[in-house]
Order: sequence, then C-alpha cells, then structure tokens
Amino acid sequence: MPIKSRLLLLALVVAMSWPSQDAHAQLPVHYVRYASGATTSYGILEGETIRELQGDLFEGPRPTGKRLRLADVRLLPPVAPGKVIAVGLNYKSHLGERPSAAYPGLFAKLPTSIIAHGEDIVLPPDANNAHYEGEMVIVIGRRASRVSEGDAASYIFGITAGNDVSERDWQKNDLQWFRAKAADTFGPLGPVIVTGLPYDDLLLQTRLNGEVVQSQRTKDLIFNVSEIVSYVSRYVTLMPGDVIYSGTPGTTKPIKPGDVVEVEVEGVGVLRNRVVRQK
Repeated sequence: MPIKSRLLLLALVVAMSWPSQDAHAQLPVHYVRYASGATTSYGILEGETIRELQGDLFEGPRPTGKRLRLADVRLLPPVAPGKVIAVGLNYKSHLGERPSAAYPGLFAKLPTSIIAHGEDIVLPPDANNAHYEGEMVIVIGRRASRVSEGDAASYIFGITAGNDVSERDWQKNDLQWFRAKAADTFGPLGPVIVTGLPYDDLLLQTRLNGEVVQSQRTKDLIFNVSEIVSYVSRYVTLMPGDVIYSGTPGTTKPIKPGDVVEVEVEGVGVLRNRVVRQK
C-alpha cells in the first residue's frame, strides 16, 4: 500500500477511537480498561478481541497495533475517577408518593468504593440491610465548569453501568450517607464505557440471582443527562474520568452473601458482581 494511503488509513483509525462532540452521530465504541500482567492499559473492545490503545483515554489515544483476547486479560473498572457523584430520587418509580424535587439531589461516593465487573461486593459485618441500585453512569470527557444544558453533551465521553449499593439502615440513621453509599466495594462500575449511544432512551435492568427486579428506560429520568451534568458543574468542576451515577428506578431489595447482582444497560452490556460477607 502506498505511504499516503497508509497515512490516511491510520488517521481514520485514530479518529474513530475518540468520540466527536456530537457523540450521538458516531457508531458505538466500547472502551475497556484492563490489566495484562503488570501492565494497565485502555483498549477498544471488538467482540472478544481488545485493540490496545496508548496514551490518555481522554486525550486522543493511539492504537498500538497490538491485539489481545478478552479471556486473557483482567478487566478493571473502566475508568479511575477522581470524583464519584450520584443523583438520588431521579425516577418517579423510585420516588413513590414523594413529590419530585426542583433540582437534582446530589451526594458523593468515594473513588475507593469503585470495583470492577466480576469483583465481589463485600458487606461489612454490621451491614444488615444493603440494597442494590442499578444505574446508568455518565463518564465525563473534558473539564466542565458552569456549562449550559445545551452544551453539556459535548463534555460527556460516554456511559457505563453502575450499582449504587446502599445500606438502608445506615442511610436512615447516620448523620450523612458516608457509610451507606461510600463504603469500600459499594460502587461496582463497568464493564465498558460506550460512546455514541442515545443515552436519554436506553433500557436499564437489574437482575438479582437471575430474576429481573428493576426495568425502566432512561427517558424516564426526572432530570436527564444534560440537566444533571449542567447542574453538577455549577458547583463542582468536573474533570475527565469523573463519573455521575444518574439514579435508580423502581423499588430495591436487600442483598445477602451468595447473591449475584447484574446491572444491564442497553448497548453497554452486563455488570455482574457477587455478594460476600467481610471476614
């Protein structure tokens, strides 16, 4: 192949590895973060094959030409966020008889709560009423401060699936939701980040031991993705890799050791985690 043709082909491959500001116009791209031996890398998942990327995921990474089998690597949380923010009571089906709020109700989880697909949710010895909360999670792609709702989409890199594990007794009785929401392993995330999806109308489902226990479309969010990002950015500067859990639908139930929780977001795939008791 002539050199000019090879350069054009490389430029096309690189361009496809980073979403444009109009992510909806792009074909979906599935990004993973993984460990292979002692090396941590990002890659593009295509079926059962990963195309390795070099460089910062949010700064136009370059394909290395290396390909790995998904079965040969260990998936990590798809991003290592500096901030983990969540929206509460953002589906009417979760509100029950309570009125909708005038603005998104925010709280924070901790980065140390984040675990990957396949890792265990570890319940502390005194956690006796922990619940699953399946959610679509927003991944920020560039620095966002005081952005408008109209511009918010251009600051979003993509979405993934999350489980906002919540200990209801602590949530009710503690001064803050620190323990209830931010305990270690209470933030499963993954398995991939996907760009180019219509995130304002995707099916979100949660299964507990194979039984569907939550099922609703993201178009039913009280505050949609752009509203959430714009509102958060009024008060907190969002940085590339920060994540926002967008809220959970319906009712939730307790989880116990031995349970398996699966959160599936249409187009993203299944986030699966087993529940164990801390020894």
